[in-house]
Amino acid sequence: MKGSEPDRRLEELERENRRLREELAQAREEIERLRRLLEEALRASKRQAAPHSRGKPKAKPKRPGRKPGKNYGEHRRRAIPGRVDERIAVALPARCQHCQGEVEFLRTLSQYQEDIVRRTVVRQFDVAVGRCCDCGYRLQGRHPLQISDALGAAQVQVGPEALALAAQLNKQMGLSLGHTVDVLKLGFGLELSRACISRALARLADKAEPTYEGLIETARQSLVNRVDETGWRVGGRLQWMWTAVSDQVTLYMIQPGRGFAEAARLLGDDYSGWLVHDGLRCYYGFEQAFHQSCVAHLVRRCRELNEVLSPGAARFPLRVKGLFEQGLALRDRYAQDKISLHGLWTATGRLEAQLDRLLAKTYRCESNRRLAAHLRHEQPHLFTFLRCPGLDATNNAAERALRGVVIARKVWAASAAGWQPQLEGGAHPTDSDQCSAHLPAARQGRVWEHRVAAALPDGADAGYCAERGLAVGGGPARFRNESP
Repeated sequence: MKGSEPDRRLEELERENRRLREELAQAREEIERLRRLLEEALRASKRQAAPHSRGKPKAKPKRPGRKPGKNYGEHRRRAIPGRVDERIAVALPARCQHCQGEVEFLRTLSQYQEDIVRRTVVRQFDVAVGRCCDCGYRLQGRHPLQISDALGAAQVQVGPEALALAAQLNKQMGLSLGHTVDVLKLGFGLELSRACISRALARLADKAEPTYEGLIETARQSLVNRVDETGWRVGGRLQWMWTAVSDQVTLYMIQPGRGFAEAARLLGDDYSGWLVHDGLRCYYGFEQAFHQSCVAHLVRRCRELNEVLSPGAARFPLRVKGLFEQGLALRDRYAQDKISLHGLWTATGRLEAQLDRLLAKTYRCESNRRLAAHLRHEQPHLFTFLRCPGLDATNNAAERALRGVVIARKVWAASAAGWQPQLEGGAHPTDSDQCSAHLPAARQGRVWEHRVAAALPDGADAGYCAERGLAVGGGPARFRNESP
């Protein structure tokens, strides 16, 4: 009897210990689940933020505009127009407005006004129709300003200037078809329907197909491409809008997936240049290419982990963030000629060694384990921008190229359902054709150049890129020889 009391007490303690262990395991699982939900909520809140948001405004912002003083700079004014289309004489008033006295003429000064004319030009083409005397084949003439050979029921057409402006408003500036109709009516008195513009833009996309193929070839020949992708809707079904930004062109392509097959359709599976991307696994299918994983994405991820982890667990992401910030500072110092190329590579080696030591450790926190696993996978491509000076450290250029696309997606809900069969069949939808045609022209000061594709007959667009100096050659040899 005396030994039974300690035995019972021991059994009770063992049961309590097991119960507490089970509760502790459940609590840890619940903490991890809540931490994941918090991370997802933070990411979602940033994704749904207003476009171009820079966070909370400053408590004491500086006054807008240039400040007076010696650093104000040169005072500017609008230049006098090079031509005058209308000259209007403005006479003096007969009497003084203040005392009703007589007015004496002194001199004449000029004032200029630049305005737009709200007028729609209507052209009538008297098309000569005939037939071949030998075979009887029907023939008709065509003027360079005609955009179609249609007669009869489709004899009223939209001109190339109006169509170019509609494409600019809808595809480049992100206006919906309804708002595009309103601009054309209010600004120029041209009354169109949304369906009319939609069909006209579809025909414009067909005309721009040779140009689009030239842009694809130029992107595939480019030394460096910054790539990214975002969700897109075609007929309410999820697709992906891909972009590749090089120094020559900005290419867009709507595709049904987000894997290597789609990336290869964009750049070619044998692309051997330099890819700057966000670390998506499919990009590493380009085995002949050189890679730079976006440092900004990793710095942002470390910053977000610091907000949700405990102080002890947050030490790892903070140290990783510090290494990347040191790398960016090294890049800037080299660009300012404050450090030699040998010094840059030596300091890069030290950063890589510090990262190796961090990744050699084991971490208890699940978020840190995921971050460490991702860094181990990306490790060969984290400091490429230091080994190859001049290479971008981030894919911000691709993200900026997608910013307008995201705004357009919110405004007019992506593409219509009619383009889905063309998409699955491998053709290029209207939106990717015309977004790709607009951006390079705008970047090179030729905003309206795409109107040529609408105004010229079929087949006249061949060699468009080559004639305008868009195609580039050469491979990645310049960067290959810079690494020690």
